[in-house]
Amino acid sequence: MSADSIAFLGAGWAFPPSFDRQRASVNLSSAETNIKQCLRVLMATSIGERLMLAGYGTDLGTRVFEQLTTTMANDLRSNLELAILRWEPRIDVNAIELSEMSPLEGRLTIMIDFTVRQTNSRNNLVFPFYLNEATLPLPAP
Repeated sequence: MSADSIAFLGAGWAFPPSFDRQRASVNLSSAETNIKQCLRVLMATSIGERLMLAGYGTDLGTRVFEQLTTTMANDLRSNLELAILRWEPRIDVNAIELSEMSPLEGRLTIMIDFTVRQTNSRNNLVFPFYLNEATLPLPAP
């Protein structure tokens, strides 16, 4: 990867934040790893949660108790595409797929297929969104 590509893709704090005692510094992530971490932060942040960037985030948290219908899935997909378009300029979204694993399990899997603009490389991110945070997974029968 060229120096120009790395400069465009950037580097930022690794998520979750961690520190290197040897160098007395923050651990950083760069390139595609940084993009994936930024997408996870974007999806995990509710709109209005960040005071200085009130529009940053998605409305996933407000959808926790909604049933996954075709209308809701299309609306959610559209909202995710708009949030990524606005807040993650380093990528182009190719597709966003939603799949409900099991209503009893309470998990919605979001798969984002994207292309990094600078390197023209395709990548994907699978984001599990848990509808019932306080419950443990059901044991296998």
